[in-house]
Amino acid sequence: MAPVATANGNTHTPSIPETLKKVEVVKDQDVQADMDPSKLTIKLADKLKAIPEPETLVFGQVMTDHMLVMNFDAESGWSAPVIQPYQPLQLDPASSCFQYCTNVFEGMKAYVGPDGEPRLFRPELNMARLQTSVGRVALPPINPEALLVLLKKLVSIEKRWIPKLPGYSLYIRPTVIGTRAALGVAASTSSMLYVILCPTGPYFPSGVSGISLLAESESVRSWPGGTGGYKLGLNYAPCFAPQRIAAKLGYMQILWLLGEDRRITEAGAMNFFVVVKRDDGDLDVLTPPLDGTILPGITRASVLALCEAHSPATPLPGLSPDLKLHIHERTITMPEVVQLHQSGRLTEAFCVGTAVIVAGVSRIGFEGKEVKFSMGSDNQQYVTAALANRLEAIQEGRFEWQGWSVSCN
Repeated sequence: MAPVATANGNTHTPSIPETLKKVEVVKDQDVQADMDPSKLTIKLADKLKAIPEPETLVFGQVMTDHMLVMNFDAESGWSAPVIQPYQPLQLDPASSCFQYCTNVFEGMKAYVGPDGEPRLFRPELNMARLQTSVGRVALPPINPEALLVLLKKLVSIEKRWIPKLPGYSLYIRPTVIGTRAALGVAASTSSMLYVILCPTGPYFPSGVSGISLLAESESVRSWPGGTGGYKLGLNYAPCFAPQRIAAKLGYMQILWLLGEDRRITEAGAMNFFVVVKRDDGDLDVLTPPLDGTILPGITRASVLALCEAHSPATPLPGLSPDLKLHIHERTITMPEVVQLHQSGRLTEAFCVGTAVIVAGVSRIGFEGKEVKFSMGSDNQQYVTAALANRLEAIQEGRFEWQGWSVSCN
């Protein structure tokens, strides 16, 4: 996708939602229209679970009381949606999701606003991305607007599960799986959509001042023409074995490299950024372009927009209002990162995503050497901290910005 020039001279490729509009999605208006929130049935649990202390939470291990479920078949379309007690699914052993990995999901969060009511962060972008992911693996189409109505209802029912501590939230996992009960390499003509929720705290362990990355080029997470730009289950399993190797070497995540030039794609399952000092005193904020190998992250798009908006009129917290942040979505290679670090121009690296929000990088291992970043209080990563501060304030409804925080009411 060709770069475009912005009003302040920055160059970057279009981010969500522009990128999503470029993705071809198989649409059937009649099929989408029959995903009908007015037909919702609610079956509440007879006995509610005890909510654990927030400090004891481990990401993804404690589920709430209820889930949203609906099914699709080619003859009758989408079934009436049901919010029901959390329970195991019943699936045929030959289901497409088991045999051919027709599994799609999203990652979202709900927060408690100042009014005590639940709020979502830019949920329309998650719904749009889910729609494109469903289309990529030829699953029956969804209705993003209808699904968002249903999702808000589920979150409202489960709002007691949203932790009220700073940095905590209710993680939301909408999932679509192929349920065609037959072998044979073909698209699934039936599917199940379900949404589950889990309370969560900081993604990385407390006390970690920055995450460590091992730059990896022997294995690749995604490739041109593949599925790296979609949120599919099949993108994640091949990363588990290399991740184990990285952990044994003392690194928390892998920085995925691609090609002979060792160009950077993602860090673990997160989008990657670096901050570089310019000769004029301003800062360049760089991230790899959405070239099909990289997931178009909602947090990524939000970081780019916040950096673009930094000015005396709308400064990021802790940054000089007169400091200019020049954003660039362009190829970044690992050798370039090493050279920038050696020159003293590379000041920060950070990763972003729904689960982690914004996390500073403390070190990157590459070809037996390390690129290290100062993470101490005497040399704080100012852009990283400013973005984390502002994003969390927006998500929790403490700072109003562009309508990004959406009430569930």
